[in-house]
This record gives sequence, C-alpha cells and structure tokens, in this order.
Amino acid sequence: MAILTRRSVLRASLGIATAAVSARPYVANAAATTAEVWWVQGFAPEEDISFKKIVVDYEKASGNTIDYSIIPYAPERQKIVSAMTSGIVPDLFQNNPGEIIALYAWDDKLVDVTDVVETQKLRYNETALLTAYCYNNAEKRRSYYGVPYTSAVRPNHIWRPLVEKAGYTMEDLPRTWDAFYDFFKEVQKKLRAQGERKVYGLGFQMNTTGNDCNALFDYFLIAHGGQDIVTRDGKLHLDDPKVRQAVLETLIYPTTAYKEGFVPPGAINWNDADDNNAFHAKQIVMDLDGTISTEVAVIHNEQDYRDIATIGLPLSNDGKPVPSQAPSACGLIPKGAKNIAVAKDFLKYLIQPQILNEYLKTGLGRNIPCMPSIVKDDPWWLDPRDPHRAPYIQQGLFGPTLSTFWTFNPAYAQLQNEHVWPTAWADITTSGMTPQAAADKAFKRAEQIFAKYPIAQS
Repeated sequence: MAILTRRSVLRASLGIATAAVSARPYVANAAATTAEVWWVQGFAPEEDISFKKIVVDYEKASGNTIDYSIIPYAPERQKIVSAMTSGIVPDLFQNNPGEIIALYAWDDKLVDVTDVVETQKLRYNETALLTAYCYNNAEKRRSYYGVPYTSAVRPNHIWRPLVEKAGYTMEDLPRTWDAFYDFFKEVQKKLRAQGERKVYGLGFQMNTTGNDCNALFDYFLIAHGGQDIVTRDGKLHLDDPKVRQAVLETLIYPTTAYKEGFVPPGAINWNDADDNNAFHAKQIVMDLDGTISTEVAVIHNEQDYRDIATIGLPLSNDGKPVPSQAPSACGLIPKGAKNIAVAKDFLKYLIQPQILNEYLKTGLGRNIPCMPSIVKDDPWWLDPRDPHRAPYIQQGLFGPTLSTFWTFNPAYAQLQNEHVWPTAWADITTSGMTPQAAADKAFKRAEQIFAKYPIAQS
C-alpha cells in the first residue's frame, strides 16, 4: 500500500510549474443553465457561509445558476440513498459518507470526471487522487469518479489542564502507541483520586453505528501493522499472519480499556457527535477524532481553544511512524443528472487553488487542502499563532498518509456499512466473546463480503 512521505509531497509541489501549463483555467459557459447541488451542512456556520460565497462568485463569473440545498449530514446521506435508488437525482453531491464513491462507482452509477480532475491533477497529493480513483465493475476498469477538494485525518485532541491537574505535563506523553494511550489511564487514576468521578481518560468510539468507530478501528489496525489488509489490487489479506495479528491486537486494546473503566460506559451507544460532546463537557481527557472540528467548535471561547492540544499520531509500538488514513471529500455527479456540463463546470471552478484556498480558510481550516501548493503558498495554514492548524497540517499533508481501504475494493465499504469490526468489539464487551472468537467471526464475514466484489486484474 502506497504511503506518502514528506519527500513525496515536496516532489508533488515541484510539479506545480508543469501543472500550471497543463491545467486549463476556468472559462465560463456561453449558455447559462442551472445545476441542482446538494451540499452537506458545515460543522461550523462559517463553512456554510464560505460555500454560499463560492456559489455567488461562480454564478457571477459563469452566468450559470447553482440551485443548492445545504443539508445536515445524516439527512443528506438519506436523501442520497433515496435519490440513487429512485433514479431521480441532483446534478452534484458529495461522497457522504465517504465510501459511497467506491460503491456507486462499482455499480456504474457515477459519471466519469477525469476531465475535471485533469485540470488540477498535478497539484493533488497522491492520497487524494487514490480516493477518487475507483473501480467500475461494469467497465472492468478504474477511473476518477469524484473530484477531491479537501482531505481529513484524525489527530489526538487533549485537554491540557486535565493532564496538568493530574500532575503531568504534555512533555510527559510517551512516544509509542500503546504507551501513549496507557498514559491517559494514569491521568484518569490521578484525577479520580482527586475526586473527579466523572472524568474518563479515553474517548474511544466503541459504538456500532456511524463512521467514527470504523475509522478508529482502522487507525489502530494500521498502528499495529495491518495496513496491508487490502492492497491496491483489491485483494483481502486475512491469510497474512501479520494482518490477522494486527486485527486481534486492535480488538484487544480498546475493549480492554473499556472493560477496565477507562472509556465512558455509554461509548458503546454513541453516535458520531457524542464523543465531541463528551470532550467539550470535559468528561474525557482525550479523543482520537477526525479533523479539528473539536477545536473549531470552541474557537470563540479563547480559553478553551488554547487549553486543547492537537497532537498527531504516536509512533508504532516498535518506534516507526504510523501513517494516517486521509480520506477526501469529493464532488460526485450521478448518472441521470440533467446538467452534467454545469456540474463539471462548477467543480472546475471550485478546485482552482485560489478559490479552494479561500473556501477552506473561510471554513476555519477544519479540513486540509489536498493540494500541497495551497499550504506552501499561503502562510496562514502554518501560522504558529494558531495552536491547532499547524500540527493538523503536519500530520495530514506533510506526514505519511494512506488512502482508505475501500479505495481499492468497495467490499471494505460494505464491511464498514455492516460495522463488522466494531461489532466484534461489541461481541467482546457485551457478549463475553473472547477476542479470538470475535476475530474469527469477523474474518469469516469479511471473506464472505469480499467474495462478492471480485476485481479483474489488468
């Protein structure tokens, strides 16, 4: 599995001069027309303001009209499923949730947007391009079925005052994986000794719904050496002893922490917002969660904003850098769309570096540019006066990254939709199953799912 390093990112940046020659500038359409766009509501109001500004500017530049609806995250997911099932679709929506790009590409339900991606292709980092490069089972080939416009990783969010109240400093944090998270168990013990009965050390999402639990599993799996569970050829590698051991260790660590009382009891029933809520209520000392939405949510409370520490991933237990999975948000055009040309035109406009930069900045930088040149050309992203953006960018753009496993085979998306791995956690925590038995059950289901998604090898 390809991993991006700082060196490879810098090589990508050096290609910008070439990209400027090959990337076509935005040119407005001669004939004005309308595209229907569904856009997910931002985590912060500023993100919606930013999108609306993009639409206004695009309409002025092109003469086209964007008939948009800004929809909350969960309802938009439901609308997309209903639309794709009925065939009555808008002209553009995002991959919400992320894995639908792989599932709908497999089913030949998305328009090939290679021509849009090509306008900025040399500016993208490799991980973003891989997210959009999916397999079409009808055509037996891969192509670009989404247009990436941002990426995201999962940093550690930590309440510094709680660590200090326990008698530690941030410099005391261990550097390797298990030791790093074990540290917060000790923080909890010290806080409990001081009468803080409702504070838990770890904010692990142990539920069997939503996206966060799947992502948490994958991060632990990668940290324990299981990153080759699915390779670029789309094959599942549960026959690899290293992968099987990584899965087993990923089942053991969080469930043991939960059963020992270091994770809130309600974490098995959380939704994707509940860990954020628990963190903001200072019920958990740390949370491993996607983007810096946790920090952005309190940006107008200067004390809380400064009290949170944003820290990248610790090293693996054997001292090696752990790559972050970095999925990209992409614009998708469904087959059956009435105004494909305008949808593509709007996406070409959106992904121009100067436009995309302002969009992401107005959205408070919660998501990472998937074009290294944007960060290179604008010092705002790495401004040391902000305590969160720089470490987030370092982890997600200049640190090692890899794509999601469903990029290589949509079977992994189906596996995640069924919450196969989090269900194994639940089998251990609530049903009394041994980790090995839970792993064997999950292995069997994973193999059954992958058998339904054979990928032709070129």
